[in-house]
Amino acid sequence: MISNFIVQALTGQELTIYGQGLQTRSFCYVSDLVEGLVRLMNYDTFEGPVNLGNPEEFTILELAQKVLELTRSKSPLVFKPLPQDDPQQRCPNISKAQAQLGWCPTITLTEGLNATIPYFADKLKPLG
Repeated sequence: MISNFIVQALTGQELTIYGQGLQTRSFCYVSDLVEGLVRLMNYDTFEGPVNLGNPEEFTILELAQKVLELTRSKSPLVFKPLPQDDPQQRCPNISKAQAQLGWCPTITLTEGLNATIPYFADKLKPLG
């Protein structure tokens, strides 16, 4: 979803939002996730499943608006019907990772987007 929104914004396309965009998601930057995985792999006696992710929730609409703001795009938002199986909320409980691994994410959504947008902008440049 993040890559779609960024590419759509950078190329002036409509950003597609399903439903009213009020369903929530949590976004974890890759370096935070890798740090959590490394800690988990280095923990000799860890038992059971553990959630790694960022428990800070944003609506899809907030994400789209943040991408438009950071890319300075004038792309319009287009709302389409919400698929029946689209969950209203996704938010990991990372209490086990915090307690046993001493891990929690450190990169905010804005920081992650500010690091990701230039990557896609570079990939979209014409060759030559």
